[in-house]
Amino acid sequence: MPGPRELTARSRLKNTLRMLSTTGLLWCTGSAFAAAPPTSVATLSLEQALQTAFAGNPELAAAQWEIGIAEGERKQAGLMPNPEVSWEAEDTRRDSRTTTLTLSQPIELGGKRGARIDVASRGQDAAAIELERKRNALRADVIQAFSSAQTAQQRLLLSRQSQALAEQGVRVAQGRIEAGKSSPVEGTRAQVQLSEVRLELSRAERDQANAYQQLAQVMGAPLSTSVNVQSAAQGLPAVPPSNRLLERLNDTAELRLAKLQIDQREASLGLEKSQRIPDLTVSVGSQYSETERERVNVVGLSMPIPLFNRNQGNVLAAARRTDQARDLRNATELRLRTETQTALAQWQTANGEAEAFNRTILPAAQRAVDSATRGFEMGKFGFLDVLDAQRTLISARTQYIQAVAEATDARARIERIFGDLAVRP
Repeated sequence: MPGPRELTARSRLKNTLRMLSTTGLLWCTGSAFAAAPPTSVATLSLEQALQTAFAGNPELAAAQWEIGIAEGERKQAGLMPNPEVSWEAEDTRRDSRTTTLTLSQPIELGGKRGARIDVASRGQDAAAIELERKRNALRADVIQAFSSAQTAQQRLLLSRQSQALAEQGVRVAQGRIEAGKSSPVEGTRAQVQLSEVRLELSRAERDQANAYQQLAQVMGAPLSTSVNVQSAAQGLPAVPPSNRLLERLNDTAELRLAKLQIDQREASLGLEKSQRIPDLTVSVGSQYSETERERVNVVGLSMPIPLFNRNQGNVLAAARRTDQARDLRNATELRLRTETQTALAQWQTANGEAEAFNRTILPAAQRAVDSATRGFEMGKFGFLDVLDAQRTLISARTQYIQAVAEATDARARIERIFGDLAVRP
């Protein structure tokens, strides 16, 4: 028959188990936090993080100015060359001096102005697509940083739970040693495990602080340490099948930009070809001779002779840049196709792992905790058996969190390429 002291200890352990259950240390669902954060702490949602980033990220703000820059370049490209006024004197003596006042107007030939406008217009289109690409990249960065903060927050919570369990295990082992039911080796093992858990908790706190700093950086706004990121919703969002995504590859901002760069290079080639034709300068003026006291009109035409420099070097360079742009476009398509397939494979693997944890592993681990707890209350198991079951559950929960993080990272990589999948048909 157990003595009064042992019965009292068992009663305290039962109360401890009930406390752990009510505070969420015995996790019950695979898609929510093991313990909800305090209601008084502010919570940051993913949508709020995205809105803050789009409004305050300095790199995106700088990229938005490219639209105005391209508009100014397009306006400048359409301007005609300015006329030129000149005055000259053929003699320095006042009584015999002849002065000429001339107004000259360059006239562009060969379609130079239209070619410049074409190049600048392509630049406007490229600036708009580049801004879209940067917004997609920023959205993916925020999603990944937010997911990392979620993961770090959950791991910190699990580390605190592991510490609570390890501390309770030390107390139980010490009680068994004092009662003469265990050797001091069991107490040493419990102390070593507690030291390891405390180191893990320290790393988890550091990782959460780093994750919050990364999230604040991509948001472009400071993030208070008293803020918790919102927990992930139940179930992972679906991703379109591979064939549908690859069919939409030509519509991605990066591939459209690569195609437009071919058009830009071709327009630049046309501009360089137009430079082979020299411009005509028309001059009109008036000449006055002090000697003859007579004024005569002056009309002139001038044009460079393209004898040596026919802009052949720039034409060749522009032609090669056009060929280069075509190869870069093909390389971009191959890279995007490979990245899409790799990210899809990662998402499918991680999503399958998360479903397996939700469907089988986590419920089984929870049932083991429940069975060990009931067995302890009935006197069939020791408290260390309960602690082992709880540690197994926390380990499974940690692996589940890692699977969700990998799936979220894969989806963010896909959205970096295709944009927001939720608004696409």
